[in-house]
Amino acid sequence: MKKKIRIIAAITLLIAIPAAAANSSSAEYGLFKKQDPQNYRTYTGRVIDAETGNQLIFATVAVQGTNVATVTNIDGEFTLKIDRKISNPAIEVSYLGYNNTVISVSELRADERVNVISLNQAAIPIMEIVIKPISPEEIIQNVIAQISENYVDVPNLMTSFYRETIKRNRSYVSIAEAVVEIFKAPYSNEFRFDMAKVYKGRKNVEESKLDTVLFRLQGGPVTTLQLDIVKNPYSILTLDAMQSYDYLLENIITIDEKPHYVVGFKQRSDIEVPLFLGRLYVDVNSFAITEAEFSINLEDQESAASIFIRKKPFGMNVLPEMASYRTKFREVDGKWYFSYGRAEVKFKVKWDKKLFNTNYTTMSEIAVTDRTEEEVIKFTSRERLRKGDIFTEQISAFVDPDFWGDYNVIEPDQSIESAIRRLSRRLRFEDRNPE
Repeated sequence: MKKKIRIIAAITLLIAIPAAAANSSSAEYGLFKKQDPQNYRTYTGRVIDAETGNQLIFATVAVQGTNVATVTNIDGEFTLKIDRKISNPAIEVSYLGYNNTVISVSELRADERVNVISLNQAAIPIMEIVIKPISPEEIIQNVIAQISENYVDVPNLMTSFYRETIKRNRSYVSIAEAVVEIFKAPYSNEFRFDMAKVYKGRKNVEESKLDTVLFRLQGGPVTTLQLDIVKNPYSILTLDAMQSYDYLLENIITIDEKPHYVVGFKQRSDIEVPLFLGRLYVDVNSFAITEAEFSINLEDQESAASIFIRKKPFGMNVLPEMASYRTKFREVDGKWYFSYGRAEVKFKVKWDKKLFNTNYTTMSEIAVTDRTEEEVIKFTSRERLRKGDIFTEQISAFVDPDFWGDYNVIEPDQSIESAIRRLSRRLRFEDRNPE
């Protein structure tokens, strides 16, 4: 009999990772409008450091004057689909610590992987530090005080692309992705919560008959939305939470042509419950958090494991070895909107009286690719994603190479593309050779 474990990759001690999706549907609603492929152009490319040639991971690639955007993958590559109706479009590429670059789409070649965009590192004059002397604690207090001014106070309807993967040792055993519609609640109302529902999705999952463990990730797009630490500030971004952390002003850098404080934080030595450590990137003038990267303190692995493990078989030990998170916001007309979230968690699985261990790595990421404030309504109970479901159980297998059509997605890295092909071949082989 297969033994099952369910892993919750929580981002705080209080938040359980929600799971999967309502059954995907072909219905059209919200931002989702079926388009003829002739109505858009597809541009692909790679973003690199102008001096070193190194790829820039998670750079933002946006169409100026619109809400359309995506991010680069772990190889610095991106795919961007632009409606032909947009007159003289230009794309703007931004990355923390670099000057923004704006390129007319007419300078790019469509449907070919030949577009390389170079970004130059930005220098911040040392005078900036002298002009604005401030303690890191004051910075965070100002961040909290300015949330209602910096972040949108009306609900938004967002189009997003979501992907989650599970690796066993070095091999992918599960890949799932979906176009998701998000109801983003106002930041000014803590009693209204974000919601998500799946528009369309696909998966490849390998469940070998030889496996003694079926690793299932309980979560989905709603979970990754909780990486919006401004909307969900409970363990990091409240005045009470500040009492549990030590802060350090590490640097001042440029993001989107604006100076930003880099505030490091870690839990105080007298706090026993595992909390977080990481960096917050804070706009110097507005005190808006525009990016954050953080991880859970894993010094006490067994205590940290209790955050993640929902259920496991007797005789199994599951220890987290890494839990890292990243979130980004995008500014439009002086207000900041959630634009990207990524969670990656690594576990070691050990059985009593067995010699070898198995390592699992889970990753989930969501990128907002479009947004509107018009005709925004909350999802019904039947439509929205629910906690406790398994995302991969709600979507179908990879079949159509043109599955995504005109929707913007996160460009897959080569290892994922290879894994999809391997999993597809294996699934087809198993279908031809049933027991």
